[in-house]
Formats: sequence, C-alpha cells, structure tokens
Amino acid sequence: MSGRGTKTSEKRFATYLEGLASVIGHADRKAPLRDYCVGLMACGGRKSVESMAAVTAPERTAAQHQSLLHFVGSGAWSDEKVLGKVREMVLPAIERQGPIEAWIIDDTGFPKQGRHSVGVARQYCGQLGKQDNCQVAVSLSIANHHASLPVAYRLYLPKEWTEDCDRRRKVGIPAEVGFRTKPEIALEQLRWACASGLPRGVVLMDAGYGNNSDLRTEITALGLTYVAGLLSSTTVWAPGTGPLPPKPWSGRGRPPKLMRRNRQHQPAAVKALAIGLPAKAWRTITWRQGTNEKLTSRFARVRVRAAHRDYWQTTRRLEEWLLIEWPKGEDQPTKYWLSTLPEDVAFRTLVETAKLRWRIERDYQELKQEVGLGHFEGRGWRGFHHHATMCIAAYGFLISERETIPPSGTRHARPILLDRIPADYRPRGFAAADPTSHSKFDRDDATAPRTWARPNAVEMSLLCDQVRPLDRSSFVTQ
Repeated sequence: MSGRGTKTSEKRFATYLEGLASVIGHADRKAPLRDYCVGLMACGGRKSVESMAAVTAPERTAAQHQSLLHFVGSGAWSDEKVLGKVREMVLPAIERQGPIEAWIIDDTGFPKQGRHSVGVARQYCGQLGKQDNCQVAVSLSIANHHASLPVAYRLYLPKEWTEDCDRRRKVGIPAEVGFRTKPEIALEQLRWACASGLPRGVVLMDAGYGNNSDLRTEITALGLTYVAGLLSSTTVWAPGTGPLPPKPWSGRGRPPKLMRRNRQHQPAAVKALAIGLPAKAWRTITWRQGTNEKLTSRFARVRVRAAHRDYWQTTRRLEEWLLIEWPKGEDQPTKYWLSTLPEDVAFRTLVETAKLRWRIERDYQELKQEVGLGHFEGRGWRGFHHHATMCIAAYGFLISERETIPPSGTRHARPILLDRIPADYRPRGFAAADPTSHSKFDRDDATAPRTWARPNAVEMSLLCDQVRPLDRSSFVTQ
C-alpha cells in the first residue's frame, strides 16, 4: 500500500481513538483505552491482558499489566456510552453500502472451567454444540448485506447466580440486575433500540428465540416485522384453517370468548405440513454469492396462523408466512421460519431476508478469532462487559476500514494480523519453552482458516509505533 494510504489509515485510527476517548471519562483512561484497542488488534494468539501488556509496553510489562487490568476490570466508565460512540462512528461506513436491513438477535457461549467467573453454569454452549460449563451473552446487531455491528451486549445470568447473594457480591453484579430469560434480555435490547431511534430493520432470530411466541408478539407490538426460526415440532394452522370460534352462548353466565379446538380440529406441526405440500409448491432459489459458488436451495412458502396456546386467545392470530427449506438430497426439510413480512413480499426477498441471519455468525466468528471476545480471564461483571465493549470497538474500526476499500480492489482469503509477542516471551507460570498440549486445559480449539473473499490488508503504522521495540514487520488490518 502507498505511504499516502498508510498515513490516511493512521489518521483515521487516531481520530477513532479520540472519539472513544471523548466518552470514556477521566483523561487518565485515554492511554489504557488506546493500548487495549491496539493490543486486541495487534496481538496474535490469545489476547489476555498479560499478552497485550507485553505487546504494548515490552519494557514495562508488569506496570502495563496492572494498568490494563484496572482499566478493564474496575474502571468506572460506561459501556453504553462507548458502544454509542462506536455506533455513531461506524454506522455511516456501513450505510454507505446500503440501508440497514436487519436487527439480529442471538447469543454466544464461552466455555469455562470452574464456577467462579460471573454467570458461568452448565448450559447449552453454541461454540461446543452441547451442554457444558460456560458463560452465555445475548446481543443485538444491526446489519445490511455488506456488514453488521453489535449494538447491545449483555451477559445472561442463570437463576443460580441471581438468587445467590454471596456470588453476586464477589463478582460485582449490580443490585438492579435480576433474572431474565434470554428472550427477555433480547426484548429489552429491542425496546432500547426502538427508543434510541436506530435505523430499523427486520428482526431476525434462530429457533432458540423464534419459537417463543411471547417474544414474537412483543416484537409485533413494537411495530417491527420479523423472520423467526422455528423448531420442526412447532404447530400452526394450515392455509384456510384456524381455531374454532367461541362456543355459542347458552344464555347463562358470561358469554364464551375463547377460541376452541376439538379432536377433529387440530393444528399441524410445520414438519408434517411441509412434507404434505405438493411438488409444485417448491422452488429453487439463489439468495447470494458464496465463496466458491452461488448459494441455492429449494424453498416453499405458505400462509399460516401460529397456533401456540391460541385456546387462550379471544381472536384468531393474523396470518403469517411459513417459509420452509428442503435442500435437494435431504430426506426431509431442514429449516423453518415464521415471518410477518407483507403478504405481497417477493419469494426471493423472503428467502434473502431469512438467510441474512448469517451475519451474526460472522460477527461472532470475527469477534472471537480476530479481537479475542472470548479471551477475558477475569471473573467480574464489569470486566466481562468492559472487555466485550473494547472488542466491539476494535471490531467496529476494522469494519469501517474494510468499507473504505473499493469493491474493485484485489481480494484475498483472510485479513493479516501479525503476532507481536516476542519469541522468548512466556506467561507467568509457563516454564516449558515448547510445552506439550493438554486438551483438558487448552480452551481455544484451532479453527480452519476462513476462505471468504476479503479486501487487501491496510497497513496501520500507528499501531506499529506501539510495538516497534520488538523489531517486527508492520501491522496490517482488514
């Protein structure tokens, strides 16, 4: 890259840091803020506070370690203000590629050993694909087809944590934080986003949230539309059917008001409905270009009414779209969605919108792999959220830089983040120079290199200034 381009990137990074510093509070936090962001982006491998200290201040690692630890673990700065500033600075870069199309709600898990880290419990961990000891955080991201950005992020606390005063005190859980289910946390984030005036999009969610009929009802009450993943066992009323009207009034007591079912009049599981559709109901649709080929599958859609506990309703629920995916070669449908998009929405638009949820998977993959979202080693509530906020801030800058590179530029497979840790550096207590891996203790499993197309890297000499005593080549971003 030209020297002029490098200086431009350097200037943008300096401006970005100044923006973050303007909402961080005390002036003494400006230096650790800068160093923490630099450490997250420049440090290869595990991005612990100790390794970031070695990268950003190799001549005074111990003092830097304490400074960064205090900044992230106990600094009295506002996560909401910093995330708001990130949104203010990054959203224009995203919107230059197109308007916001979706609000995506989801959660992500972080495997953990022990029981003392805030919120840790045996629960489902998406990273592992099974129940295990982990922390889980719920987030809301805003997205279009080009980029996405997390705008809200909160740790889920199981009841065993919210009801244990001693555990709450030890990790500093605020008194106002009580038990909320994950869908309830997601709904709070959606209400906040509406009240904050964020550019609106269709709410996208997987079956872990979409199967919650109360959440879907509240989303509609907020004036938002959704495309919600469903389990195959979810029941709906097939096209042209619905619950029976209330019983005729006998003239005694109060007139009946509730919808009814009987043995002959029952809703159907979406899987059974899908399997019973005629061949002409299925269409092959391409929704976007993948890494190596166009992404294509078979879909069907029908108008249905959600049936969950509608015998407690006084009126029929409105019709919605049931979207079904049944790829060729599969012996049964694989995915189901319920959507309040308009009745006249184009079939392909419905599919494209449902499939846009992949952006949240991209968010979490990049946040974990590139800026160390899951690498926080503290135990406290404040530190957990401060670290996540700094990761989102670093990720936001990488997004804004990516959006400054012309689409016509040469592409490569993945961004380059060079390891800035000295070759002879060893964390405390790590005696062996070439240790043997022990799977029981190695928490970060290696992942296969990503292969999606990305812009050429942009050199960031400003970051290099932080690590030049290590005599390594220049740091580059996405």
